[in-house]
Amino acid sequence: MKRYYDSEIFHQMLDGIDLDNHVIATYYLRDRLEGEKFLDHLALVQAMGLEGSTGTWEKVAEDTEEVRRAMSSKMVGYHEIPTGDPYTKSAVVQLAFPIRAWGDNVPMMLLAIAGNCFAYSKNIMLTDLFVGKNLLAKFKGPKFGVDGIRKLTGVQDRPLSLHIIKPKMGMTPEQTANQVRQTVAGGADMCKDDEMLCDAYNNTVEQRVPKVMEVINRAADKTGKKMIYLCSITDGPKKMADKARRAIDLGANGLLVTYSAGLGTFRELTSHPDINVPVMLHASHMIAMMKQIAWPVLAKLCRLCGADLMLTPTMWSSIPMVSMEEGLRTSFMKLAPWQHIKRTFPMPCAGVYPGLAEVIIGEYGPDIIIPAGGGMLGHPDGYTAGAQAWQQAIAAVMAGVPLPEAARQQDNKALRRALEKWGYMERPKSPWLRLAPAYQPKPMKFDV
Repeated sequence: MKRYYDSEIFHQMLDGIDLDNHVIATYYLRDRLEGEKFLDHLALVQAMGLEGSTGTWEKVAEDTEEVRRAMSSKMVGYHEIPTGDPYTKSAVVQLAFPIRAWGDNVPMMLLAIAGNCFAYSKNIMLTDLFVGKNLLAKFKGPKFGVDGIRKLTGVQDRPLSLHIIKPKMGMTPEQTANQVRQTVAGGADMCKDDEMLCDAYNNTVEQRVPKVMEVINRAADKTGKKMIYLCSITDGPKKMADKARRAIDLGANGLLVTYSAGLGTFRELTSHPDINVPVMLHASHMIAMMKQIAWPVLAKLCRLCGADLMLTPTMWSSIPMVSMEEGLRTSFMKLAPWQHIKRTFPMPCAGVYPGLAEVIIGEYGPDIIIPAGGGMLGHPDGYTAGAQAWQQAIAAVMAGVPLPEAARQQDNKALRRALEKWGYMERPKSPWLRLAPAYQPKPMKFDV
């Protein structure tokens, strides 16, 4: 007897799966065939699930019931979303993949959960990933994370500011160091190369690191506070590991790697015993995947593989790629308790300026690093004032003082000048929790 749906794949529940030895991938699927009222969505899910595990389009003799029981993915959740359209099927689907198929091999795990499956549905997105306890135990996660970076900088209980060195490339090592000299004088907590720079014809890692660190160390001798410099080292796997060691030998106290290097390579780097500085993962390459893999999933994978800090999309940036909710959920994924895995510092980013401090800190909380390039270096009074403006904005928000009020204080000239140039944004208010805007409470003012 031939069955339409394999019982080994479909007779499963989330409650009945051995969660310790599986990863659970959650997908959103939406499929439409104009004029066709019979859409066999489960057949599509079965084909998609087998493609990521044991099967192919034509079943072969060796693809036995025992093989599928041991190695195939299992559907443990199908939650249909009503569409009101007879030609459309929409659902949230959960597939359980046994980790015995690939162990802690990250590229192979990605092949299973985020590989050919994307060819099976018109609209499909990987929206969540649960990692079983026995697989999670094989990962070390970040070496430093939030608490470790706070210890290195000596900054507790407030957001950190980070100077993005600009332009992206073209400066000499001397120009780079001079820019850092001015922002460290303004109180910036960290700085980083732009992700587009690694070894340029006029500015290599070997040339750049000693000059930048000389500036940072000189400032630390005066203030007792040492800025972290994240040196960009993205390269091929073997070259990158060597480059990381050489940068550290030259004094680098942080590294930057882009997602384009690959998660497997990134994990090898962060777990290497010689790499004893925080490593930032730059997420720009993820933009190519954002229509099929949700940012919170990518954040979780990067945290798993050792990202100490990582860029975070925010709706209020110059590149508003995601909704407010998805940006915040990405941050939550980095900070949520996760067995032995340390927390990853979120970095709400892209075109931010001091006038956004209330919104960003109010939404993301104090455990963030705020990276600013043009929003620091473009200050009308120069780079040092730009760094000061961020420190003054952060201090005001943490003290509960509205930014316009703080900017009027005599000591906060840098903040005042920043607000004059870039402006101040008050977060919109939503009527969701009231019947209608007409019933919103109105502030009252008393002249007593």
